[in-house]
Amino acid sequence: MAQQVYIGATIACSLGVAPSTLVVTSQLQTVTNGTPAATIMDFAPLVNVPPFGMCTTLTNPVVAAATAAKLGVYTPASCVPLTTAPWAPGSPTVLISGQPALTNTCTLLCQWGGVITVTNPGQLTVNVP
Repeated sequence: MAQQVYIGATIACSLGVAPSTLVVTSQLQTVTNGTPAATIMDFAPLVNVPPFGMCTTLTNPVVAAATAAKLGVYTPASCVPLTTAPWAPGSPTVLISGQPALTNTCTLLCQWGGVITVTNPGQLTVNVP
């Protein structure tokens, strides 16, 4: 069963080397025990989705440039996520401020090719149908 996601949830990118922490800004009114719940609209790079340490794909121009600067020796570089669409699919039954709730089964795509997932939904877990 899917679990609702809250501010402070741990997220990971399939092409990043370190986990990160989700920041909720889409709404701050809906809280459980004082913790804001996330929606699918919490997807803005650097605002909601901080970097994941180093990026490991050559489709990221920063990694490609670092690799080129080392004469073709593969060189990971700083991660700056490029997310342009909301998390999917979102809860089909729970709306928060008019938007589907973010659940731990949702994914977010980075334009560099990574898939971002929720690895820990936050300090509270509420099962969502």
